[in-house]
Amino acid sequence: MKTWHEIRGFPLAVRLLLVNQLGVNTGFYLLVPYLALHLGEDLGMSAAVVGVVLGVRNLSQQGLFLIGGTASDRLGARGVIIAGCALRSVGFGLFALGDGLPVLLAASLLSGLAGALFNPAVRAYIALEARDRTAEAFALFNVFATAGALIGPLLGSALLLVDFRASALTAAAVFAVLTVAQALVLPARPVTPTGNGVVADWRRVIGNRGFLAFALAMVGLYTLENQLYLLVPAGARHATGWQGAAGLVFLVGTLTNLALQTRITRALKQRGSRARWIGLGLALTGLSFLPPMAVTGDGTAPDGLADAVLRAMPVLAGVLLLYLGLMIAQPFVMELIPGFGPPELTGTAFGVFYAFSGVAAAVGNTLVGWAMDAGDRAGTPWLPWACCLALGLASAAGVARLHHRRLLPAPPATAPAAA
Repeated sequence: MKTWHEIRGFPLAVRLLLVNQLGVNTGFYLLVPYLALHLGEDLGMSAAVVGVVLGVRNLSQQGLFLIGGTASDRLGARGVIIAGCALRSVGFGLFALGDGLPVLLAASLLSGLAGALFNPAVRAYIALEARDRTAEAFALFNVFATAGALIGPLLGSALLLVDFRASALTAAAVFAVLTVAQALVLPARPVTPTGNGVVADWRRVIGNRGFLAFALAMVGLYTLENQLYLLVPAGARHATGWQGAAGLVFLVGTLTNLALQTRITRALKQRGSRARWIGLGLALTGLSFLPPMAVTGDGTAPDGLADAVLRAMPVLAGVLLLYLGLMIAQPFVMELIPGFGPPELTGTAFGVFYAFSGVAAAVGNTLVGWAMDAGDRAGTPWLPWACCLALGLASAAGVARLHHRRLLPAPPATAPAAA
């Protein structure tokens, strides 16, 4: 009830964008996790071609975040959000209707471009609309996003019993409904011109040394979060000898997020600086790789069911620590990003930050994957876990250094109480 009351305390636009994110993640996760299977098994494409199709979607999204953020600042976040949802509806519809490579590449390109448009625009809109309650707004945003990430795969699995096209058409329909909802209900925010050209605005944001240093420090946060899809599921399967262990990891993490995210943000907001909590969150994400390393780094397999259950405990403890670190840090990270520049460049700041984080996460995943292979070859399976531990602690130290040098912005000022 307290969470529901908190949601109702936000402006209509923020409430709508929270529901929008639930729909975005539901539509995304009911399709994308099964796309590679469809391309490879249903359409008979080679692994290389599947990689190209998936890579086009990822590259078009990560590489164009800056365009989406700039469009949000100059054209208004509302129109960019609507355009992004509409493009994703078209892109996902093409996955259902086309089997040829050109059509599939076009679907991937449109789907990625859609994410590049609405992701920074939604965050910029929330940051500007929530004002002094930005951290709480993004905490709720994470809850709605997590709920969508839970509903999506479950719905996608059920629809696959029909066929992949049913999943793709349902995903397209979800984004079509979101498009109409934004067009009918989402208010337009006034656009404040910067008085400069696009390139000058980019230079202003990218030229902020404190902002770039902060984005670099956040490499650890987003690289380690991505291990929920790479290292952690592999470790869970190895520790327990059970292929379904990866699903258990996601279930535990999702339920933890839904239960604790808003409580944690609400409790921490009034206690200490944002930098302290971001640093603590980063340190916890790094330390979360210690418990699994104890059972995945010894190179042995479980001996029976009882041993598998015992070996699952450190993995689940690590998952809980990882989610706890993310829940502590992420809302305050989102709150600080707009503070590095003027309000009229909020979308550009989010665009630069997400472009940087996307590239960093891709590089980080590659390095962790290399460490996994190198550890297997050398008989040191603990190596990738140790790398993640070091990365999390290094990122935490980076944030502490930025705070010590006063390079981080102050949080939004709290509005005075009404008489």
